[in-house]
Amino acid sequence: MAAASDDEIDLGISLETVATIVDQARAVQGDEEAELGAAADDGGDDTDVAGPDDITEDSLRAYITELNEDEQAALIALCWVGRGDYEAGEWDEAVGLAAERNDGRDAADYLLGIDNLGDLLSEGVAAFGLSLEEIER
Repeated sequence: MAAASDDEIDLGISLETVATIVDQARAVQGDEEAELGAAADDGGDDTDVAGPDDITEDSLRAYITELNEDEQAALIALCWVGRGDYEAGEWDEAVGLAAERNDGRDAADYLLGIDNLGDLLSEGVAAFGLSLEEIER
């Protein structure tokens, strides 16, 4: 399993897709308190930025459901790597088990039931020496 460069690592899902899910998951799961504080502030510093107000759990669920089975398995495996259940070197095993466990089930239900989904996906990507910060959104 030698990778010539970070760009040649095949996670089975595009980093753009993972970055989108990370952003949406963080908006849905983590920013509820921040949104409440911003609504009371009315200072207007960052209110022009579209995003969290338009993102719902249903839209994130639909986005994940639209992915193919291989991409869904890769997302689940990235969560497991980010959580420390698997190392990057055990990627094939993690993806295989994720695909097996996901067969006939709703990946979106499983993933949205995980606390800090966005952070775990980001940490999973980082385990491969990649960064979602470099991905244009």
